[in-house]
Amino acid sequence: MRRGRARWPLVIVVAALVVVTAAVAADYWSAKPAEYQATFVGREACVDCHQEEAKLYQDSHHDLAMDLATDETVLADFGDVTFTQYGVTSRFYRDGDKFMVNTEGETGEMEDFEVKYVFGYTPLQNYMVEFDRPDDMPEDQVARVQVLRLTWDTEKGEWFYLSPPDVFEKMEPDDPLHWTGIGQRWQIMCAECHSTNLQENYDLKTNQYHTTFSEIDVSCESCHGPGSLHVELANSRSLFWDRNHGYGLAKLKGDNPRPQIETCAPCHSRRALLDETFQPGDPYHDHFQLETLTEATYHADGQIKDEVYVYGSFIQSKMYHEKIRCTDCHDPHSLQLKFPGNQVCTNCHQHAAGKYDVPSHHHHEPGTEGAMCVNCHMPDATYMAVDPRRDHSMRVPRPDLSLAIGTPNACSDCHVMDQLEDVRKQISEKDRKTIEKMYPLEEYANWLLAAQAGIEPVADAVRKTDQWCEDACEKWYGEDRQTPKHWGEDIAAFRRGDPDGVKRLIKVAKTRGGYPYPPIARATALRELTLRPVGDSELRKIVDAAKEILADTTDEPIVRAAAASVMQVAPPTVARKSLVPALQDTSPLVRDEATRTLAQSDAYGTLTSSERTQVDLALKNVKQTLMIGGDRGGAHMTWGILNERTGKLEEAAKAYQNALRIQPAMTGPRTNLASLLERMASQQPGPTAAQYQQYAAKLRDEELPLLIRDANLAPENADVQHRCGLALYLAGRYDEALQRLELAARLAPEVDQYQMVVELMKQKMAEEEASK
Repeated sequence: MRRGRARWPLVIVVAALVVVTAAVAADYWSAKPAEYQATFVGREACVDCHQEEAKLYQDSHHDLAMDLATDETVLADFGDVTFTQYGVTSRFYRDGDKFMVNTEGETGEMEDFEVKYVFGYTPLQNYMVEFDRPDDMPEDQVARVQVLRLTWDTEKGEWFYLSPPDVFEKMEPDDPLHWTGIGQRWQIMCAECHSTNLQENYDLKTNQYHTTFSEIDVSCESCHGPGSLHVELANSRSLFWDRNHGYGLAKLKGDNPRPQIETCAPCHSRRALLDETFQPGDPYHDHFQLETLTEATYHADGQIKDEVYVYGSFIQSKMYHEKIRCTDCHDPHSLQLKFPGNQVCTNCHQHAAGKYDVPSHHHHEPGTEGAMCVNCHMPDATYMAVDPRRDHSMRVPRPDLSLAIGTPNACSDCHVMDQLEDVRKQISEKDRKTIEKMYPLEEYANWLLAAQAGIEPVADAVRKTDQWCEDACEKWYGEDRQTPKHWGEDIAAFRRGDPDGVKRLIKVAKTRGGYPYPPIARATALRELTLRPVGDSELRKIVDAAKEILADTTDEPIVRAAAASVMQVAPPTVARKSLVPALQDTSPLVRDEATRTLAQSDAYGTLTSSERTQVDLALKNVKQTLMIGGDRGGAHMTWGILNERTGKLEEAAKAYQNALRIQPAMTGPRTNLASLLERMASQQPGPTAAQYQQYAAKLRDEELPLLIRDANLAPENADVQHRCGLALYLAGRYDEALQRLELAARLAPEVDQYQMVVELMKQKMAEEEASK
């Protein structure tokens, strides 16, 4: 009996352990379904547990990304002051608690507008006006919002006019870049990345917005994802996070840096949306199409030219390919650099004393601008007139490349300013004022633009400075200096029309392994290959390379999508064989590109009935992608072209009409609709055909002044000049047409079609003259 009693405690302990183990196991296995969707709860739900992060976040650029216009948020002077630009005098004043501006409105008349929102706080602050708000619109919805070009310089404490790049004259109210135009619309250009959980809610039928957001600025859930599940798990009595969803937020800290980088990238890249389902931590290329290194936006070697927002530069860098991530340099909550000065670099580059942060490396006086790591390896360019931003491709200065292909280098960025007074002396006062209005020479980028425009004193100064810098680098570093071949030399060679340009770009496109041939450079090479006319032999090599890359599912989506786009120049049967399988690709980016290319190319005519069905199903996804931008005429015009190419003429006509309704002053939809109606007229009975023809003629009459406007605004754009010339020809204005067509041919001599049209035009005019 005593032995039996002695066993009872053990039995009780074992039973308790079984119960506890079962409870713990049940706790662990209790989980939300894998498809469970968290919702947005707002930053206030985060603060209690994350007070240090909340403190760092307060007054950061994210915190101040957007706000209501109040006494606390408005930095500008609204004390009944005026500012004049291009003959328009605007007045800034208060009306009680309201911040008001009297300026030119949509009709060209001076009007009073209430400033409802502010953007940012340094080095500039923008101001926004709400339009078309119905009286019954719910308070949490926002109607159409336009961003004033009248901007406050927070550093100088003064108003200035934020002109678009390369625009040096007053814009008329019907110009899309006027502050009331589509190019300055908050919902289109800004909103998605300045507020949390933004829902545009554009209504195509009414052409109105009902935009909402969960928080007006860039808050916690913009980066970590919707937080309801995390809050629920944190507040529960469970011993575990959720076995299906972890701690209920995006996993941004693991060994793989890509989830973190690709969470920042959507708002720090120049890109287009594929869908609206992105959540922090998702693969970037499943939801976005990154713009490649186009001639308009980047220099040939990938250095920044236009406003491109960091990511496209960073993924070129050796740092990216060595798994450096954003938070290695930036605090994720305050957004400030983690260390002062050069320490932000030497914190990682802890090499032997005297290797980098010393005069023997940088050859400048310690503590000066020339001794700062970022000034040599991350030079800046100024955007929005007063906002310098650094190039995150983090490269070694290469004045040798500047001499060879005309790209910038950090050495000349500083030292070309030494030439400023000499250059000014070589130019007459009248010409100097004109030149410096277009190319203010206080900014290095403008020296390069002026040099490319053929202003010889500037070009000569740039060449001399590049050579001086190259000689200095040779002297300083001697045999230790590394100047490896750069893919930018190959891109520049192709753009120049060098005989081996195609061969060189094919090699770039096919060179895998990451740095120094990053995927964005390889994708750029492929897309460049479709932009210039080439011979049949070269075309076969281009297509063969693209076929090989597209078929390799282990390659990066951005490269394979570019390969799919090359198929637009492939023989139809070849394109069909490569693109039809790509309709089922695992990459949404590749599927989208394959669908568009098939639909727009002659390959569509070679498809079987079942293959056409596949394309038509895929086009539904393309339409969803396009209609994310359904408040832009261009989206509907593209949809119209796709439908016209695939034989859906009524749907195409509807799309062109939608484009016209949304953007009446847009060029393109009228011409396309007119051509479509003329094509459809041949299939209609007499009276209907006459109506179609009459409407087409009316559309062409309406389009012509818009095309002339665009041609006058873009005198260096060959395609715009050519289209204007064709429209003038159809209108019977032959002399004007010939002038425009000849200008297009001079601007783009490599485009054989332009010269052929000029010859046909001259022949037509000669025949008409002879018949008189």
